[in-house]
Amino acid sequence: MAPLEALLLLLLFSQALSVDIAHAAAAAGGGADEANYYYFVAASSPNPVCQGHRVSPPLSGGGWVPLSRPHGPCSSSMDAPPSSVAETLRWDQHRAGYIQRKLEDQVPITRSVITQVSHQGVVQPKVGTQGQGTGVQPAGEPVGDAPTGGSGGVAQTMVIDTASDVPWVQCAPCPAPHCHAQTDVLYDPSKSSSSAAFPCSSPACRNLGPYANGCTPAGDQCQYRVQYPDGSASAGTYISDVLTLNPAKPASAISEFRFGCSHALLQPGSFSNKTSGIMALGRGAQSLPTQTKATYGDVFSYCLPPTPVHSGFFILGVPRVAASRYAVTPMLRSKAAPMLYLVRLIAIEVAGKRLPVPPAVFAAGAVMDSRTIVTRLPPTAYMALRAAFVAEMRAYRAAAPKEHLDTCYDFSGAAPGGGGGVKLPKITLVFDGPNGAVELDPSGVLLDGCLAFAPNTDDQMTGIIGNVQQQALEVLYNVDGATVGFRRGAC
Repeated sequence: MAPLEALLLLLLFSQALSVDIAHAAAAAGGGADEANYYYFVAASSPNPVCQGHRVSPPLSGGGWVPLSRPHGPCSSSMDAPPSSVAETLRWDQHRAGYIQRKLEDQVPITRSVITQVSHQGVVQPKVGTQGQGTGVQPAGEPVGDAPTGGSGGVAQTMVIDTASDVPWVQCAPCPAPHCHAQTDVLYDPSKSSSSAAFPCSSPACRNLGPYANGCTPAGDQCQYRVQYPDGSASAGTYISDVLTLNPAKPASAISEFRFGCSHALLQPGSFSNKTSGIMALGRGAQSLPTQTKATYGDVFSYCLPPTPVHSGFFILGVPRVAASRYAVTPMLRSKAAPMLYLVRLIAIEVAGKRLPVPPAVFAAGAVMDSRTIVTRLPPTAYMALRAAFVAEMRAYRAAAPKEHLDTCYDFSGAAPGGGGGVKLPKITLVFDGPNGAVELDPSGVLLDGCLAFAPNTDDQMTGIIGNVQQQALEVLYNVDGATVGFRRGAC
């Protein structure tokens, strides 16, 4: 296995380019047009130290919590290596297929074990009112009680997921091989005075719908099961407890938070030991935004950091930011997959020029997904984007494709222009609405030296806006207002 530092360089820090924009375009030999239509970015060495927030998170009427990547220096620890680029891209294919099958109302199962997925956004709230929990070694043996900061529960690293409905964390008892080892202290509901399992006759249990998994033979405890695209699944008891979004702000505590207490995983190797569970943000009755609708108005937002050395944020409620700073587009709904958030892309611009793609090509809409990595476009739109991008990148040597990324470059040579930076054309996604144009952050263009877009199999398939393109943008989901907003340079 390669050293951790090398793997971090390969993926987490190797979106080939840093996001430090060299604003001195004149130094790179350009003028106003270059400053308006191109990014000048520097290929830099990774910094192993967390730099925190580049931009202060906005205040809100609700709670906010820092958001990071599970294998970067801003996460709780770095003892687990990240995925390789090939693993990550293969997982991305499974994830995109999962979304597409949901939209086609098909069973989303693909048998494959993919481990250590790195390119996710994670938050670390506390669960319960306990002061201690049980750690789990890789072999699944308890390592004893560990303090977690008083009566605020145990910190749980959870992946944010806008395409799922049931939040869950691993719970004691959860022995190997039925559970995956995790670096977080294991949540133990028996040590939390506020935890309670739902009876099978309860409304919460009845509302599980497709996620219901019967009852325990004794005790009448409601059971749940959630299945994922690689064939993995989480199953256990449906319970409630206190969720404290930001441990530094006790007012962010959510009492009677409903979630899955996972006692068993199917294909536990599919889950990274850097995470304890999933924070579901979909439209279903079980998701965090729906549960807190009365308090926060069914509004949430997040900002995925552009590099692993920076932090982003997740917010429940309306951020205290002027509405004029957001590009806004209508939120659409899929009858086949009502838990998903859809928007309508109507055009794409490269270096200030709109691609010659009829708006009808985008008619199927696109899913906003926090976990799909690479944006999926209708083939007609993708080929036009690829052609325009290749034409702008003639100064750079082409490299071999990587999995489903077919437009890759080798930036190891000297950058043109004399400024030591790499010149990238700006890419703008234009969504439906009077102010729907969203210029991507420089980090939202490439993944490991490759154009971070891919085509669907046909123009009739719904697209997906992946998390690479969402980096450094605050994405605001106003579910009641049926809009999605985008704010640039938010983290």
